[in-house]
Amino acid sequence: MYRLLSALIALSSLQACGGECDFAHSMCGAQAPGDVVIGILMPCHHKVKAPDKRIRPESYHCSDFDLRSFMRSLAMIHEIDEINAAGFLPGVRLGYMMCDTCSFASTALQNVEYMLAVNSSLNVNCDYSDFRPSVKIILGAVYSEVSIAVARLLSVYMIPLLSSRSSAQDLSDKRRYPAFLRTIPSDKHQTKAIGQLMHYFGWNWVGVVYVDDEYGSAAFQSFLKDAEENSVCLNYNEVLPDSLDNSQRLPRIKQVAERIRSSTARVVLLILKPVLVEALFKEMIRTNTSRTWIASDAWSRSRSIAQMEGIDKVGDILGFTFVTGKNESFDKYLKNLTVTPGGYNHFIEEYKNLRFNCTPECFSDKAPSYCPSPDELKMKADNACNVKDPQEQNDDHLVTALDTSDAFLHRLSVWATANALKKLLKCNGSSCLGEINFPPWKLLEELKKVQFEFENSSFLFDKYGDFEDSYNLIIWEKDGDHRRFLKIGNYHVINKQIELENKDFIWFSTANTTIPQSRCSERCAPGSFKKILNASCCHNCTLCVAGTFSAEWDLRTCQRCPNGTWSLRGWSQCKQRQESFLRWSDPLPIILAAAAMFGILLLFVTFIIFLVNRNSPPMKRAEVRLSCVMMAGLSVSFASVIWFIGRPNVHLCRARQMMYALGFTLCMSCVLVKAFRTFLAFLPFGQLTSRRLHKLYKPLVIIIVITSLQGVICLLWLIFDSPDVDDTPPQPQSMTHLIHCREGHTYIGFGVMLSYIGLLALIGFLLAFKGRKVPQEFSETGNIIFSMLMYLFIWVCFIPVYIINNESSTTVQTSAILVSSYGIIFCHFSPKCYQVLLKSNTETLERILNKWRAISSPKHDVVTEMNIDFPRVTVSAEKSDSFIISSTSPTVCSSGTLCISAYTTLVKNRKMTRTRSISC
Repeated sequence: MYRLLSALIALSSLQACGGECDFAHSMCGAQAPGDVVIGILMPCHHKVKAPDKRIRPESYHCSDFDLRSFMRSLAMIHEIDEINAAGFLPGVRLGYMMCDTCSFASTALQNVEYMLAVNSSLNVNCDYSDFRPSVKIILGAVYSEVSIAVARLLSVYMIPLLSSRSSAQDLSDKRRYPAFLRTIPSDKHQTKAIGQLMHYFGWNWVGVVYVDDEYGSAAFQSFLKDAEENSVCLNYNEVLPDSLDNSQRLPRIKQVAERIRSSTARVVLLILKPVLVEALFKEMIRTNTSRTWIASDAWSRSRSIAQMEGIDKVGDILGFTFVTGKNESFDKYLKNLTVTPGGYNHFIEEYKNLRFNCTPECFSDKAPSYCPSPDELKMKADNACNVKDPQEQNDDHLVTALDTSDAFLHRLSVWATANALKKLLKCNGSSCLGEINFPPWKLLEELKKVQFEFENSSFLFDKYGDFEDSYNLIIWEKDGDHRRFLKIGNYHVINKQIELENKDFIWFSTANTTIPQSRCSERCAPGSFKKILNASCCHNCTLCVAGTFSAEWDLRTCQRCPNGTWSLRGWSQCKQRQESFLRWSDPLPIILAAAAMFGILLLFVTFIIFLVNRNSPPMKRAEVRLSCVMMAGLSVSFASVIWFIGRPNVHLCRARQMMYALGFTLCMSCVLVKAFRTFLAFLPFGQLTSRRLHKLYKPLVIIIVITSLQGVICLLWLIFDSPDVDDTPPQPQSMTHLIHCREGHTYIGFGVMLSYIGLLALIGFLLAFKGRKVPQEFSETGNIIFSMLMYLFIWVCFIPVYIINNESSTTVQTSAILVSSYGIIFCHFSPKCYQVLLKSNTETLERILNKWRAISSPKHDVVTEMNIDFPRVTVSAEKSDSFIISSTSPTVCSSGTLCISAYTTLVKNRKMTRTRSISC
């Protein structure tokens, strides 16, 4: 009875065509009976012959057997047989009807009409809710262009169309394609994955070649948006027509190949069918052109392309593929192809004829017209001419020549249908209670809700009728003279991230693990930003200005540093500015402090020496009391250096300048008194002038007045333009924040204070210089001259250095204070200490005056009378040209000071001697 039923179905199929039409043999060439029939739309042939020359609505003629699609169709047939054998639907047998679309939408529509015909006809109704064709669901098609056309038609009847390869984004639109579902993600995810892949490898300058059908155009438009989001720019985009035959296609292929060769883009995305990719690669191999190719899902696992001769010359090939999985049972089935009992499969017959039929004449240079195409001849078995009956022959060619794991999604579509039927037919462990001849829209309803397990994974459709599964990222690695597919990562649709599992693969372009480059411009390193030129990916790299930074590659702008941080030009991060001042932990401040303390210690030792030897002649000539006042002023000056060290504050800024100003002024006032004393004692003046100058010689008054005047200057300075911590912001190109004192906003007080001390030094120098011929034993003119010159030289040098080098102004001033203070010590106190400790102090006045006579001018004829502080000696002069010491008899003057009892001066050219008593 079963065989009789099958025969009746086959007979009715033939009668449905009418007349001479054998549609079941030519197009729907595989069929098996069943309670529920599943339609299968697969392109067992690559193309329709001359569709552009078709005038009459005659039958289509297909050519170029598609071995890969044939294998996929066998996977669905085998899975249907497996479900029937396993009793998955108790009491219900699944049948199938497989039709060849020939990769052409019009042929597919003709196939659908044949599948849906009831009693050899399709009636036009207003309502198809109770339309019950024998075919309840159609699995297919492969290409999106075909699926779009078929889905439009099936939406009228609400018959589900379940595809495992059509990935066009438009098919997710349920308003236009409400009956379409698929076991793969939409192309919108694939183009996102491709955009992220380019971004991951740093490729931002690419070319695109796409086919001019719905699949190619939609994928290209989707890629444009994703490319922009990933900062990828197109150098060019080219379109290849899908409708042209080989003779018309070749010139266009050469044009596109030339565009690829002339472009600077080293990465090319191909959104093409395998047959177009193969034609393009032949031209690339012929011209020895190597690029990095990114494959769309349509050809990313094409074994025929991977086994092309010279495929290694084209360069690297990467692509995204859908989920795959091997099945041992299916591989065994392919090695022993048999037709489902009660059915037929003319496609298996055609394949076996191509594989095992002996046609040696087809391999000659002048092959007959009935011979298969050159690509089909590659299927021919080596032992074909030794086979008696091709239909009885089997081998493992389909398993070795093709990647059978590529059929996983087609097997999955069969199981999705079976699980939906199980729900719809209310199947339990022993039977199915539901209606067998149901309207197809009920199966569509169940399919949208189905959730099932298959090979340890869970699957379900989203609201758009798509599977949200992941993509496999593969690279075509070298396999002898051919290529094989190596999985290197995944793209997760849900979290939209690429995950690389293998990063150590070898690139053809670089012959190592170094990633090939394809950029319009070099990448901009952290610390710079992109200055866009004519295209968003073509740019110049410009360094970030001070105060901004860029922490990543290829940023379009630099970010401002957060508050409290700063960056220099071209920096990739912001840092805290380092505060700069004389820290106690740094070597230089320690040296300065040690020098100041040593100076104070030296003054203390000198004070002890002066105090112990205060009655010795050198000390009396140095005037101990005046020297002690000088030591006190220098001690304060040395102590001021200490306040230059440490973090400045307003109190330290004021204290250190006041201490130095008053301390050093006190010292300078004492030096000025000494210079003035010598000036009055030994230089010749008239009696009237001498008396007037003598009245001005009041040491205590001079010291107090001079120091008080400096005090007034400092007080006015503090009131009107007080020193403070400088709040000037650092220079933009400096990471050092200088914390130092500003000596007022105008620096006038600071300048007047230093100028006043400089004026005292200059006056002291002039007074000492005037009396420079006075013997050193009587005065300290040499010491004063040298110390004042040293001070003036130091501070004249200090001013420009202080102004120019603001960062080191504190160090410069402390150094100037130390050097000038040490200059006073070594010029004024060290010689006296040396004389007291190491030299004899019995120098007589006779030798002193002999020196004076030798250097004094002979033209003076007057003698002045004044008070000077010297040891008690008596000098008399005879009538001669030389001084003679007559006696030394100290006397006490009414003032209580020691006096010279006789001071004789020889007046040249006069025969007389004068003797005067000079009050000390």
